[in-house]
Amino acid sequence: MDHGQYLTFTLGREILALDIRKVREVLELTSISQIPRTPDFMRGVINLRGHAVPVVDMRRKLNMAHKDDTVETCIIITEVRYEEDQLVLGILVDSVREVFEMASTDIEPAPRMGAAISTDYIKGMGRQDGTFVIIVDMDSIFSIEELEVAANSNLHRRDAAA
Repeated sequence: MDHGQYLTFTLGREILALDIRKVREVLELTSISQIPRTPDFMRGVINLRGHAVPVVDMRRKLNMAHKDDTVETCIIITEVRYEEDQLVLGILVDSVREVFEMASTDIEPAPRMGAAISTDYIKGMGRQDGTFVIIVDMDSIFSIEELEVAANSNLHRRDAAA
């Protein structure tokens, strides 16, 4: 049986997860410098060991209601496929929960929501303690245009930020 490890996080009452192989680290909320003329979901950039890393507000990206930052707000540093490389990107989430293991047989396909609602970013639906967990596909949640905005916001390639 094939198992994978996932980092779970929350946005409101929803529990979402990322494949742990896409996660570099989890940071406490730090100062985020805003960048003018970027999309609403682009919160700004942080200084990560001398490198500017763009931060996306996942609530805004997923059209969820705004919520003020709290002591539990975190930034998950991820890698996203962009062209032929991996780009380093921070995602702002309400809280980080835990890493858990799930069998691939326990993951259901993303639900069909009709043509008007895109669920392309959902890799699948898993269960944790009887609760649905939305497994996010970081490589398909952003359009190429959105990644270009991030890349132009001083987003560094993995080898530059390592």
